[in-house]
Amino acid sequence: MKNHNLRSLLLMHLSILLCTTLFAQNYSVEKNIMVPTRDGIGLATDIYFPAKGGTKLDGKFPVIFLRTPYNKDPKDVEGIDFYCKNGYIMVFQDCRGRYKSEGKFSKYVNEPNDGYDAVEWIAAQPWSNGKIGMKGGSYGAHVQASAAKLNPPHLSTIMLTVGGTSNGWTHGIRSYGAFTNKQLTWAFSNLAKETEDPIAKERMKNEPVSNWFHVLPLKKGHNPLSADPEIEDYIFEMMDHADYDDYWKQMGFNWVEYYDQTSDIPMIHISGWYDNYCQTAIDNYLGLSAIKKSPIKLLMGPWTHNTKETMAGDVEFGEDAQNPVTQDWEKMWFDHFLKGEKNIIEEELPVKIFVMGTGDGHKDKNGRLFHGGFWHTANQWPLPDTKSVNYYLHEDGSLSASKPKENEVPFTFVFDPENPVPTIGGGMASTQPVWTGGAFDQREKPYDGNPNTGFFGSKSPYLPLSARKDVMVYQTEPLENEMQITGPIVVKIHASSDCLDTDFTAKLIDVYPPSEDYPSGYEMNLTDGIMRARYRNSPEKAELMEPGKVYEFTITPFPTANVFKKGHRIRIDISSSNFPNYDVNPNTGEKLGFNKRTVKANNTIYHDIKRPSYVVLPIVAL
Repeated sequence: MKNHNLRSLLLMHLSILLCTTLFAQNYSVEKNIMVPTRDGIGLATDIYFPAKGGTKLDGKFPVIFLRTPYNKDPKDVEGIDFYCKNGYIMVFQDCRGRYKSEGKFSKYVNEPNDGYDAVEWIAAQPWSNGKIGMKGGSYGAHVQASAAKLNPPHLSTIMLTVGGTSNGWTHGIRSYGAFTNKQLTWAFSNLAKETEDPIAKERMKNEPVSNWFHVLPLKKGHNPLSADPEIEDYIFEMMDHADYDDYWKQMGFNWVEYYDQTSDIPMIHISGWYDNYCQTAIDNYLGLSAIKKSPIKLLMGPWTHNTKETMAGDVEFGEDAQNPVTQDWEKMWFDHFLKGEKNIIEEELPVKIFVMGTGDGHKDKNGRLFHGGFWHTANQWPLPDTKSVNYYLHEDGSLSASKPKENEVPFTFVFDPENPVPTIGGGMASTQPVWTGGAFDQREKPYDGNPNTGFFGSKSPYLPLSARKDVMVYQTEPLENEMQITGPIVVKIHASSDCLDTDFTAKLIDVYPPSEDYPSGYEMNLTDGIMRARYRNSPEKAELMEPGKVYEFTITPFPTANVFKKGHRIRIDISSSNFPNYDVNPNTGEKLGFNKRTVKANNTIYHDIKRPSYVVLPIVAL
């Protein structure tokens, strides 16, 4: 009898809890509404309406719209409840060919038209007041940008986080000719999660993705992606278009070509110094704010592709590095631009960046170097009063503002495509489980399948990258005073090769002196870039090199913001590979992505006054 009473009591409490949850819920939902596109494809869409006691409220409301290739089913029910409670309708949609939507998925390509059609469909519904805002991160930012390029009349504002590709040829897909291999890890990851083919699923389970990075480039029809022709087709299409041709000028891959026609609406571009879309956010802010009248803002933190953490890689930036765009701040943004409410959004300066550095460099409780930093707001980017100073590479390995002498000798190193420099951090996204982004001590570590504890391609005896014979190191003397470097980084080198084609890479590093926690010091990467030699003159037309001839190359790493503390050194590393982040140049001059052989290259960096090599540092007065 006691057990029966106890069960009855528990059931009563459960019923009360369920009823309380039901009546506290501030939304009702209509699932899998098929929104028609101009070519007759149905896009599966879920609509969350403001409700009271589970009953949908009457009236017209502003709409917050999200599109995704990753399944529209909500991962943040509390967020939906929050916005519906505050008078918004929330709409979630699967991209074409994904999950419950019809059609064929071709990455990026269909998003402009589909986004436009969906926005205007929403605006025509009786429950919409015609004010539509979009938000989302990564691919969820790409789709916002794509819609805005076609200027849909009812798109009122967008919030782009870590995405919205400005130019897929310069970063995100290719990088000045090199192929960014994160497109491969993205494809492998999605195949593993979504394939319904039991044989393919078992293969992906038993065959580590990293194994395939030992045999690149992939052969079409002879790799795990072949199990899904849609995925394999778009990967090989990206690889096939090495030149900056009409393929890369398609609206889905490119924003810079369409700034003029883009919606003149309020926007915020959010990214991190260690995100693959760092340059994208800054390009889009600069390009659009220069020609639009609506408020356009830029927010850059010390983040990777994940903007919710205060660390990046093996480095901690402190509590101050938390993302200021909270749910409440988002609501204020939408309240201001969708409801016309006055609030602090209109008072904030357009540029807010996190300047890394100022920390004491101790090892924190999680085993990370504490680098610290602070937020800085401004009216423009680059920051006012930024002074660009050339720091020259010298024959003795020094880096200084002193111009080189006439007879400084060049350095020659051997670049072996079969032994590339391993990627140790940097600005990237969707690269797990092979490698990861962020800031790390530039020292090789054994890779065991976890990119957070080791680096793919590292080899015994696991020394600093500076010890490699194919890494040319140039650094300042220990600084006598702090120096803030904030802005675009440009590296210009005079170089030659005995091959028809090769790559040149550059990496900016903050060198910590030895300490009790780090007896060997800590060589912290800030930013890096690559240039494929055949595109030195034009992205649109490949030109192979004449062996032995000296050319000038421009390498454009992502911008950064960092305080180099007293006693630290500023360092530039020059090499010819950064793998697996970028594909390895075979040095043969063959069709990129389809080479059958590799050759070693003798690459030479020049330092004399007639053929100087230098980095342009944006120095900001402290």
